[in-house]
Amino acid sequence: MYEYLTGFVTAVTPSYIVLDVNGIGYLLYTADPYRYHVDADKQLKLYVHQVITDSFQSLYAFASRNDKALFEKLINVSGIGPKSANAIMAGNQNQGLLRAINEENITFLTKFPGVGKKTAKQIVLDLKGKLDDLFEADQLAPKSRVAVSVSTSDTRELQDALAALNALGYSSRDVARVKKQLLALDGELDTNQYLSEGLRLLTQF
Repeated sequence: MYEYLTGFVTAVTPSYIVLDVNGIGYLLYTADPYRYHVDADKQLKLYVHQVITDSFQSLYAFASRNDKALFEKLINVSGIGPKSANAIMAGNQNQGLLRAINEENITFLTKFPGVGKKTAKQIVLDLKGKLDDLFEADQLAPKSRVAVSVSTSDTRELQDALAALNALGYSSRDVARVKKQLLALDGELDTNQYLSEGLRLLTQF
């Protein structure tokens, strides 16, 4: 069982990153891959959770121990697998998630890929009041929204963000709907900013 890995990011894709640890490349699935950048000079410490099935082994990576703990609590809920947990955690929307669980907001929870009403109710039943201690007050402060301006350019950064939304499990229809709104944003945004805003739009109340 792995606790964490320390190494250099050598590749970033819409659904995973590759971390070089002493010459061995680990493929790590992560909810927000574009928060990382290929950098041969910057070493990162990432917390990991290993998932083993009859036919597949995979590693999921997290920037903090608390994020890893949240992932592990989510996958212990009946009906939530690693991919669904990954989608729920994408965009670092801890405030909205905790509020939805504690307020039993089923509508919010069912906006995540793979989460139906039955599973959303199970999340509330299993986790209500049990996640608050994972996050400090400053982590739960509302994130500022991205300023809107007029732009129509379909940039590489936007394309990568849309691919990441697809990789998280959002339908092509939902991604296409969000794309129209993202096209109105400032064209100077990077991929992670597009991804974060796309996730906010997909899961907003």
